[in-house]
Amino acid sequence: MGRGDKKSKKGKRTIGSFGNSRLKKKIKARLKRTASKKAAVAVGEVAKPKARKVAKKKEE
Repeated sequence: MGRGDKKSKKGKRTIGSFGNSRLKKKIKARLKRTASKKAAVAVGEVAKPKARKVAKKKEE
């Protein structure tokens, strides 16, 4: 199972074809979901960076 194999996902990606192991409908649906999430974040609030956790120093 490798790049040249027509039945594997990796082979289908290399060849650029679709089939049972790489369904076009599922790929399009996934891309549509991720695009809508990115658009919602861009239109909504600006993403704030997460606060870093600081390790406590041991008292001697």
